[in-house]
Amino acid sequence: MNTQSFRMLTLFDYLDSGNGYKARLLMSHLGLSYRYIEVDILMGQTRTRDFLARNPNGRIPTLQLPDGEHLWESDAILWYLAEGTDFLPDGRLLRAKVLQWMFFEQYSHEPNVATPRFIMRHLPADDPRRAELPQRQARGREALSVMEGHLAVHPWFVAGRYTIADIALYAYTHVAEDGGIALEPYPALRAWLARVRAQPGYVGLLDRPKSI
Repeated sequence: MNTQSFRMLTLFDYLDSGNGYKARLLMSHLGLSYRYIEVDILMGQTRTRDFLARNPNGRIPTLQLPDGEHLWESDAILWYLAEGTDFLPDGRLLRAKVLQWMFFEQYSHEPNVATPRFIMRHLPADDPRRAELPQRQARGREALSVMEGHLAVHPWFVAGRYTIADIALYAYTHVAEDGGIALEPYPALRAWLARVRAQPGYVGLLDRPKSI
């Protein structure tokens, strides 16, 4: 992989975000240096005119490319960075399977694993959104059960190796208990989490990047 092509990348992110962590984790695995700019989502910093010029959807992560172009949506960023590396397999079916799990992460997993975590970590005890927790947690456990079934017979999600499908799903799964979703009932999933943590270049969710 030619890392020269990725010089002067800038990641706009919020350290506690699992979506931003996906990009940080892959970039660490790839050994990429980049400029890191933290944007406080709780203080409305993604809604400023300057930020909206970078990402009109007003969310993190947002990746600024060397030519000044901006790329947003965490899984799109993963795909862009993984192209041409071992983190994205060759072959029509395997690439479709990577997308299959990444779509699952966004539609079935993230809304019901990440959202309870956000509510419990960042919203007060009397916030009306607390009423969402039981239903979201139940659906989150359903999503983890789907993952458990796959991981009971496969070490990784696609191609028998660690790919961006694993990174996308790991980001919020490994902190699911922050949102009141216990991981103890899922032994195959917990073994997979340990395999991810053992990968070269692994960094934790709250490990602040060394910005260039």
